[in-house]
Amino acid sequence: MTMHAEASPTPVPFVVNDAVRRKMKHEKIAKGIFATMIVLMLLPLIGILGYLVSQGAPLISWDFLTTNPAKGMTQGGIWSALLGTIWLVIVSLCISAPMGVMAAVYLNEYARDNWFTRIVNLAVVNLAGVPSIVHALFGMGAFVLFFDMGRGILAASLTLAVMTMPVVITSTREALGAVPMSFREACWNVGATKWQTIWKIVLPNSISGILTGVILEISRKAGETVPIMFTGAVFFKKIQEGDFFAYGLNDQCMALSMHLYTVTTQVNGAPRELPFAVATVLIVSIILINSTAIATRAWLRSRKKW
Repeated sequence: MTMHAEASPTPVPFVVNDAVRRKMKHEKIAKGIFATMIVLMLLPLIGILGYLVSQGAPLISWDFLTTNPAKGMTQGGIWSALLGTIWLVIVSLCISAPMGVMAAVYLNEYARDNWFTRIVNLAVVNLAGVPSIVHALFGMGAFVLFFDMGRGILAASLTLAVMTMPVVITSTREALGAVPMSFREACWNVGATKWQTIWKIVLPNSISGILTGVILEISRKAGETVPIMFTGAVFFKKIQEGDFFAYGLNDQCMALSMHLYTVTTQVNGAPRELPFAVATVLIVSIILINSTAIATRAWLRSRKKW
């Protein structure tokens, strides 16, 4: 008996019918809507930045950045305000970033799911939504009066740290939770302790996500006015030009955000370009800091193996 192999069925080519065409049409419409949203979101931003730069650029120079305000802030530069903003951001970042990361590590890796941790999580979420004026009053009452720090960079930085710490905690918890549990289990199986696993495996693989919170934190710190106005900033202070350490931790300081408010509302006879120049320097400084952090985050993400 001759055995004949059964002929394999001929594959049916994919046919674009009316249903598929309707789905493809809906997909194009959805992509168009989302692309339009992005354009509509970017156009105002580009317009604002372009207007600020075009109006403030004629006044911006090296002398503008490295000299103090003079003649009732109608002349001179912004050195004291620029340096004050840098110190406020650095000191508050050194306080809030380590504390926020450690709090997130405890909540995500050590704490059990019980009523206490749920209350803590609720407190972190609520703290992120508290208005800045409330943080300002808290900082003045707690750091300036109760702890008798006086109005200065340290008290203002602590206030900014309390205000922005929920962002660091939330972003760090999300980054820690994104690390696969198999990484932890592999370490535990070879005898590593929980802390060794966190320090050597979990944190290095979540650092890019942690930097996301730090980026948002820096942007908010640099632009806040009310918290530092209550706790450490002044309208005018003359310091040694070119000296990066001209301010002490207990000294009051100027800040770009408050200086912008001052020259816009309180100074008579100032050049029309001055507020735009101050705003341009503030925005460009934030963009440069964020770009550096974003580039670092992208480089760290490129090293991931998962």
